[in-house]
Amino acid sequence: MGAQAGFARVNVNYFYIDRPDHAGITEIMDFFSRMTRRPEAYDPEQGQELQDLFPDLVPEGRDLLRGAGGCSPYLKTLATQEAAWLPEALDTPEAAVTQIYAHLREVAPDQLGTELRVAKRRIALLTGLADLAGVWSLEMVTQTLTDFAGLAAHLAICTEIGKEFKRGKMPEIAEDDLPQAGGMVVLAMGKMGAGELNYSSDIDLICLFDESRFSEDAYHDARASFVKATRRMAALLNDRTAEGYVFRTDLRLRPDPAVTPVCMAMAGAEAYYESLGRTWERAAYIKARPCAGDIDAGEAFLARLKPFVWRKHLDFAAIEDAHNMRLRIREHKGLGGRLELMGHNMKLGRGGIREIEFFTQTRQLISGGRDPDLRVRGTVEGLQVLADKDWIPQGAADILTRHYRTHREVEHRLQMLRDAQTHSLPTSDQEFDRLAAFMGRDRAELEQELRDNLTEVHDLIEGFFAPEETDSVPDNYHEALDSEIIGRWPSYPALRSTRAVQIFRRLRPDILANLARSSHPHEALLAFDGFLAGLPAGVQVFSMFEANPHLVDLLVDIAGTAPSLAAHLSRNASVFEAVIAGAFFAPWPGCEVLEQELTQVMAQQGDYERKLDAARRWTKEWHFRVGVHFLRGVSDADAAGQQYADLAGAVIEALWPVVVAQFAQKHGMPPGRGAAILGMGSLGAERLNARSDLDLIVVYDADGVDFSEGRRPLAARQYYARLTQAMITALSVPMAEGRLYEVDMRLRPSGNQGPVATAWGAYQTYQREEAWVWEHLALTRARAVAGDPEMKRAFEDFRMAFLGEKHRDPALVMKELAEMRLRISEAKEPSGLWDAKLGPGRLQDLELIAQAATLISDGVGRDNIAGLQNGVACGWLSDADSVALGHAHRLFWQVHQAARLLGDRPLDAETIGVGGAAFVLRDTGFETMVDLADAMRNISAKAARVIDRLLPESGKESGA
Repeated sequence: MGAQAGFARVNVNYFYIDRPDHAGITEIMDFFSRMTRRPEAYDPEQGQELQDLFPDLVPEGRDLLRGAGGCSPYLKTLATQEAAWLPEALDTPEAAVTQIYAHLREVAPDQLGTELRVAKRRIALLTGLADLAGVWSLEMVTQTLTDFAGLAAHLAICTEIGKEFKRGKMPEIAEDDLPQAGGMVVLAMGKMGAGELNYSSDIDLICLFDESRFSEDAYHDARASFVKATRRMAALLNDRTAEGYVFRTDLRLRPDPAVTPVCMAMAGAEAYYESLGRTWERAAYIKARPCAGDIDAGEAFLARLKPFVWRKHLDFAAIEDAHNMRLRIREHKGLGGRLELMGHNMKLGRGGIREIEFFTQTRQLISGGRDPDLRVRGTVEGLQVLADKDWIPQGAADILTRHYRTHREVEHRLQMLRDAQTHSLPTSDQEFDRLAAFMGRDRAELEQELRDNLTEVHDLIEGFFAPEETDSVPDNYHEALDSEIIGRWPSYPALRSTRAVQIFRRLRPDILANLARSSHPHEALLAFDGFLAGLPAGVQVFSMFEANPHLVDLLVDIAGTAPSLAAHLSRNASVFEAVIAGAFFAPWPGCEVLEQELTQVMAQQGDYERKLDAARRWTKEWHFRVGVHFLRGVSDADAAGQQYADLAGAVIEALWPVVVAQFAQKHGMPPGRGAAILGMGSLGAERLNARSDLDLIVVYDADGVDFSEGRRPLAARQYYARLTQAMITALSVPMAEGRLYEVDMRLRPSGNQGPVATAWGAYQTYQREEAWVWEHLALTRARAVAGDPEMKRAFEDFRMAFLGEKHRDPALVMKELAEMRLRISEAKEPSGLWDAKLGPGRLQDLELIAQAATLISDGVGRDNIAGLQNGVACGWLSDADSVALGHAHRLFWQVHQAARLLGDRPLDAETIGVGGAAFVLRDTGFETMVDLADAMRNISAKAARVIDRLLPESGKESGA
């Protein structure tokens, strides 16, 4: 069909015109000035008959009715019945819809059934013509149909509840409760819930009532009345009369419909979903929306159901469930096999609407527990937000959105022909010609585009849901890998379920190929075997790998390099979610951003324990990220040390107010100025490793306040002691998600014998009058990491002033340092050459010297390099000494940092394997492990000689 006089035809895709939602237009133009297309009359005689009924319409309107009537017997019948009403409605169709709704709200209960049917007829006619003419977008069409369905359901249920009330069958319900259906809610499911009803759709409803509104005596009578009202509501909407029907109504999406009543108590439904709910029911609730009755009660019910629908972990097992569901539908409907256009089901068939919906909903289920932005109802809206948040490629979202819209328009044309609830393309040439004319299309062009679109959707989604399954393995894997190890995999817990075995069978060839190609296949196989053996269950993890094949590469890389990290992954496989949950390799955000993010994460949790578990999940993901960046060379040892420290600082800072708030519920807010948490040791110096515990001190200032003000007041000293213990517990207690950090409080005044929280005044006095030299050495690295801002500033002011005072005798400091060095040497034997921490001229030795240099020079810097520079500035160290000690510190820090990532023991060149050795050598800059060993031996000896020369004879270690 060419351009018609009076309007311009616009071609977008092939028949879809993307127009704004007219509900938002401030100035509504008349119907005919907005037309962008019209159908051709397949049966010109029938079209002419309808056209002749409207002699006063403008030519564009008569042409539209001629095309509609010449293709669709249903639209011709409706237009004939509404010949008196239609011309005025076409002037401003939006106003006509509003008038229909307003009229229905005024209808008497005994006339509601008839008037709803008249309204349905008019809505169907007006919507159909606005759709055919391109006056309304697809979204406007489906939303109008949905809005009418919601109003019809609301009026119907309130009418029937009102009848029960008048019969005296609604105990404990007042007349004011009737506009909310007495506490009953109708949930719109599926397309109605999402605002996507199709032209001849049935409506899927779940009816529930709020049992908490009724006493035990009234409950049974109220339930019986709700059930009766629900049945009559369904009949009012569903039954065919002389005026037709309103909507085919399906109540079978409720829990266990074969045995449950048509209206259930909310508590019963919640109990079912918590214990027996299935993946398809979770998917259904993505689109669920209260549409009638007590909307507030319905929203509260859906809020309580969120943990069922939206899992806290990335839920990749939903992929397998959705794939199996697709296969069952295909088998049941006989829709498998090659694509044939004749009779093809546009909804359930290959490349159809349901495929796109499954794709969208499955991705939402996978990720929506972590990302609330994904919890949207509409399919197109869902695709776009998935792309915006980088869960799917934008190109995939664009393709599926385009084809979803075109599929839905084809579906609407099929249903408009005869008001049949069909989704299937015609099965005869004549009917296909009719469809092409109805769409204003050349048939051959239409068929080709339908075939191309369906194929593109199928290919894209099939690759997501059902990767090619093959049990083939690399030709040479037997030569590279130990078949005996592979042979024991089926006995592992992760492979005990049929589903896990099916998914793993598809993954196995790629895993074996990657292992065989690794630099040291046997070591990689052993490490992967350890990972697999440690998995408690496999479906979720294997599904994640199948959906994200690059994770297999990462796992093999980790397994071949850091078996200890692979073992950790087997116990905490959910940390892989971090790799696919956003910008995993983006620049490091810093402590402040991390604290803000964790604060938001915990704020989304309802109770204290969930906040603590959420903090553990979040911290594991970021900890894993730091380790992977270091392992893969994205960062070096120094950057990793800073990042581990940033992470720990953010956790403490974000967690402290949560602990305080929880403690205050019983004992009141902290008395006085509050408290500060001091990070000591490596945390204070901001140089943590993968396995660091946290050295902490808590100081508080009650500021003269003796007791807290709460339900159970505590004396200030007892309050802060118990609050500190609560914080230690929050950090270190094992929970469902593990623990955050081990905590060491032994650096507090008087060590294990002193109170866990120290009064601020007493702390200052202790440092000035009682503290040992080693405690002053520890103060050089101390840093306030959390707590009251004023207290944090007060500590830093005190620390800088105290360390800057010229009151220390260098000889005394060196004497005590020498004795301390000797005690450490006697108490802790180095593990050998590869022990980077213990031994003469190694990390602990070097850090003590740097701290002593800071103390002697009255410096305030926390890190070791600054300490050595202070030693040069005060004349204690020569430039050559500083260079030798600094060189040693850099090397041993690199080795120690790498060793702590690879395992919980010092390096062992014989066991770390090729991958581990390559990692260590890359970070230290040596060619071979022999070269590194020689350097460690020579550099530590040189550093030890410098230290021995600085300290009195009593502090010299043997073997230096």
